[in-house]
Amino acid sequence: MSLSSEQLKKHCEVILQSRRIKNKIVVLCEGVTPKIQGRESPQSYKAMEQMPDANFYKACVPTWWRQKLPEFFNCGDRKDVIDTYFTLLTLHKQDSTNSYLDCDRLFAMIDLDLQLQKIDNYIFTDTEAIFCNLYEKSEVQEQNIAQHRIWITGLIHKEAYFLTPELQSLFDDYPNSPIYQENLASLTNIYSDMADGISNDRDLQNNLQRAFDRINHCSGLDCTQLDLDKFQDSWKHQFQNTTDPTQKHELIVALLTIKKAKDYWHQIKPAGDFSRDERVFREQLSLEIGRFYSQQTSHVKSHIPFFFKALHELV
Repeated sequence: MSLSSEQLKKHCEVILQSRRIKNKIVVLCEGVTPKIQGRESPQSYKAMEQMPDANFYKACVPTWWRQKLPEFFNCGDRKDVIDTYFTLLTLHKQDSTNSYLDCDRLFAMIDLDLQLQKIDNYIFTDTEAIFCNLYEKSEVQEQNIAQHRIWITGLIHKEAYFLTPELQSLFDDYPNSPIYQENLASLTNIYSDMADGISNDRDLQNNLQRAFDRINHCSGLDCTQLDLDKFQDSWKHQFQNTTDPTQKHELIVALLTIKKAKDYWHQIKPAGDFSRDERVFREQLSLEIGRFYSQQTSHVKSHIPFFFKALHELV
């Protein structure tokens, strides 16, 4: 449920008045915001930047970035993040004396998703336009990044970055070995299950042309016909039969660009004794994944590290 106009304003006022953002880059991201009830004190927001979504991106900050680290704030769903971005700018303009925000250092990171989200009064009219300008063939278009203040994930959701192929060794070595469907978590098995779910994915069916437009550069995939069954068969055939690691990686990235990963990520559980909730285990694992990204080079194929490289250039 999106924030009401009153909640949105209060949410933004607390961010603007936080001394923590002074002379800092501010990144708005998706995630549950603290509940706002009546005249509740702004102190209820004190953990706003410490919730799971914000915590993941905070963990991704490169290890070489040591001073003036960005501040991250959860802002609700994708629409809420966009609304928060523009409301912050408006409120700051109305009364800059009551704000610690540097508008040139305000950014947002939102999920790509399958549905289109329109954006008013912005250089890009909707989320797909941002994606098409920011990425090409799953790589960041470095020459275009200066235009973007609202960034979008190159994969379908933040959770898709929890399941990228290079993380298999992290899963293998992680304490309380992650379990997926009663076996040690194998990303290859997860990809196969995701592929098996393609033909029955109503959300994908309803947004098929948009999905295929994102990945039609991938060799061997049948994106010429709006037929999920044929696409599913072509993906599985290529994935099972290719011996080329580059092509296999391309297929996985294509899958993670159009097939929602959240349900599969939520099936990952701890092995053995774990006294806390499974959700806590996944949150801890996601932070370890964030630390993995914090150590990666900022190549155009590495979306999250490249995002932080772009941010750092503004410090």
